Amino acid sequence: MSREIEQERIWAVQRFLTGEKPAAICASLGRSRAWLYKWVQRFRPEDPAWCQAQSRQPYGHSRRTSAEVEELVKLVRLRLYNTGLFCGAQTIQWELDDLGVRPLPSVRSINRILSRHGLTHRGTGRYVPKGKPYPKLPAGFPNQTHQADFVGPCYLQGPIRFYSLNVVDVHTGRCAVEPLPSYSAQHTIDGFWANWRRLGIPRNLQVDNAMVFYGSPSHPRGMGPLIRLCLHHQVEPWFIPPSEPWRNGVVEKFNDHYEQKLLARVTMTTEAELKQGSLDFEHKH
Repeated sequence: MSREIEQERIWAVQRFLTGEKPAAICASLGRSRAWLYKWVQRFRPEDPAWCQAQSRQPYGHSRRTSAEVEELVKLVRLRLYNTGLFCGAQTIQWELDDLGVRPLPSVRSINRILSRHGLTHRGTGRYVPKGKPYPKLPAGFPNQTHQADFVGPCYLQGPIRFYSLNVVDVHTGRCAVEPLPSYSAQHTIDGFWANWRRLGIPRNLQVDNAMVFYGSPSHPRGMGPLIRLCLHHQVEPWFIPPSEPWRNGVVEKFNDHYEQKLLARVTMTTEAELKQGSLDFEHKH
């Protein structure tokens, strides 16, 4: 079929060059004058492929991420992967934000860059235990064990930057979601107290090794505000081993659910809408 179309173009141009009127050529072929003149302009006697169709794909895209940012995404991803840290799109976006990259690419853009450069493969081989014993905390009744984690930084349209402190009761699956302006020590304990008022005070609290949870690296033997809050209310804090996020698997899975079902679907532009939307999502969950 394509060969017949190309032959039609050749005949039309030959008839035009021999002096036949354009109206007669277009009427016999059922084509427009614009079509005829396009192929007359493309005619090159020295190029036998002049009659072939050309791709309509644009040479560039005004919204495509710049080459410099793509290279930064690749470098950050490789550095995180080689050091055994999380290397997903969200983590890469946080790293770029800390580096001051502007405009900051979205998570979807970073995923497309990783896919385009073949950097989406996961680690190969079976998991090799690090030899760090860690007990599986009991969860036989409500509020026996909670798992908690931060999601963020996240942004509302505006933009308004916030962090979400998510807590999940391992036994019942009930959750508490508290948006906070930052993950400073004071905001963190305020967030835990607000969540515990709705969810209940647990016997065990399991968190990762984020600095705000355990204290300060400048005072490694001192107890941070969260540890003191837990001990004051007879809550035993537990810290999972470094680089082993699956130990906190319940809240990690909930974080994905929170991002997909709330942040990605509900449009919120103010702090009041964020607070109400978080409560609605908490009740629905």
